[in-house]
Amino acid sequence: MTLKLLVALGGLLLLAACTAGPNPMAHTLAADGHIAGFWLGLWHGVISPITFVISLFSSNVHVYEVHNTGGWYNFGFLFGAAATFGGSSQAA
Repeated sequence: MTLKLLVALGGLLLLAACTAGPNPMAHTLAADGHIAGFWLGLWHGVISPITFVISLFSSNVHVYEVHNTGGWYNFGFLFGAAATFGGSSQAA
């Protein structure tokens, strides 16, 4: 029992070590004076597979907009990515 508990705690610590840090650019204006919100996050999530491939060959293209509104942009991005990759409908 103790070994299982230690393995579970070690696994949780390993997962916690992989979490992303804060985004210091959130809620700050981009060079064009805009902040990406939900709708732009949704669009970025939908086009994320294409953007990822392009980002491998170009240093000017990034998958994620750092000048964003925080939670709403993240929600839109994840919703768009889930829609693109099939979401939970692929589990059936």
